[in-house]
Amino acid sequence: MTHHSQQKLDKIWYKGAPVPFHYLLLEKLFKVASSLRRKLYQIGLLRTHKIKCPVVIVGNITVGGVGKTPFVIWLVHQLQAKGYKVGVVSRGYGGKREHEPLLVIPQTSSKASGDEALLIAKHTETPVYVGKNRVKAAQKLLLDYKCDVIISDDGLQHYALQRDVEIALIDAKYGLGNERFLPAGPLREGRERLKTVDMVAFKGKRLDSHYFDYAPLLVYALGDTR
Repeated sequence: MTHHSQQKLDKIWYKGAPVPFHYLLLEKLFKVASSLRRKLYQIGLLRTHKIKCPVVIVGNITVGGVGKTPFVIWLVHQLQAKGYKVGVVSRGYGGKREHEPLLVIPQTSSKASGDEALLIAKHTETPVYVGKNRVKAAQKLLLDYKCDVIISDDGLQHYALQRDVEIALIDAKYGLGNERFLPAGPLREGRERLKTVDMVAFKGKRLDSHYFDYAPLLVYALGDTR
């Protein structure tokens, strides 16, 4: 996406600019598809996979940066301090790989791993596997390493991987924008999805009261991601 295109979307999503009519039509399609996909996983028509250790999901219901990578690094450190052996799986956005899943170590090229996964590997000294299929990445991780817990980075909508804990991140500066679905707004899933997670973590200090009825809140300050 070009810088100009992103600026245009930001004005629509976060600054009250009018939503183009064709965006509204596409939004209806996306909303139906998103809801149907989750429902198919819930009723078992799409298969989910259970991993032989607890899985913690860190993700968000909007597109764009909300500080997931530094939050994952922080969470890994917290678990390591309590004696847990932690592994991480990630999509590896921006990386191009011949084979997946790929083990990411501090010496791995970001061209293969993507920037975020490499940062996690460098700052945590924990095994990180990247791949489009998070289930295969998690299975490979457990095959190669003895882990007590796996963290799935940006995995909230990856329902094929069963989870034990879900943490949804929100940038308090931007919130949920105009609360419309893609492409009319920044939402991947509706605000009601926050009722189903185990914790909502806010990046920043300003909280909007209409989020208080959802999961327990955690406030963290990791700098602006935009």
